[in-house]
Amino acid sequence: MKIYGLQKMTLLDYPGRIACTVFLSGCDMRCPWCHNSELAEGKAPAVMTSEELISFLKKRQGMLEGVAVTGGEPLLREESLELLREIRALGYPVKLDSNGTHPDRLRRAAEEGLIQYCAMDIKNSPERYAETAGLSEIALTAVRESVDFLKTGSIDYEFRTTAVKELHDERSFRAIAEWISGAKRYAIQKFTDRDTVPFEGFHAPEEAQIQAWAEIVRPHVRELLIRG
Repeated sequence: MKIYGLQKMTLLDYPGRIACTVFLSGCDMRCPWCHNSELAEGKAPAVMTSEELISFLKKRQGMLEGVAVTGGEPLLREESLELLREIRALGYPVKLDSNGTHPDRLRRAAEEGLIQYCAMDIKNSPERYAETAGLSEIALTAVRESVDFLKTGSIDYEFRTTAVKELHDERSFRAIAEWISGAKRYAIQKFTDRDTVPFEGFHAPEEAQIQAWAEIVRPHVRELLIRG
């Protein structure tokens, strides 16, 4: 399996751990505000093989405390589970970033002990989900199944929304709050524009707006975080 990016050390991507971040390619969404659009579209060049990644991780045993696996959508391909098995065989806890579109693989990864933490995106309210994900339409059955599975608490998790001024409003967060009600942890992440964002015209909401949206969701979740 090919690896499309490696951040050798991070204090941010895996909460509470010194980790590295592994980037996989391909995604079944086309979010117009995505920071990793080349990865999502499969246009980014590979930087190493999975064998080279495992060799790197062997050398960092005792230094790194975890591995964050992101994309793209890491669970897009069946072979990603084998990569997770190889990482776990070295003793590393794994944090997975996912959009929730492959609940069967998410459940298998959790039940096999291949992931210890999952950060799952909640793009928007159901009515604005397709727009925010860059699709003409979307069936949310799989995403809802992933939400329900994570809420069972078999692994540690968070739900998170990247807040974009042009895509989110009060109605969005009221619907999100109802959807994930009872969740262990929820994070609102402020959009940051970068050269890698595929479309122009998106902006971060004002801080006061972020705080107001946070207060809408706060009563519905056990822990609420604001990032960025």
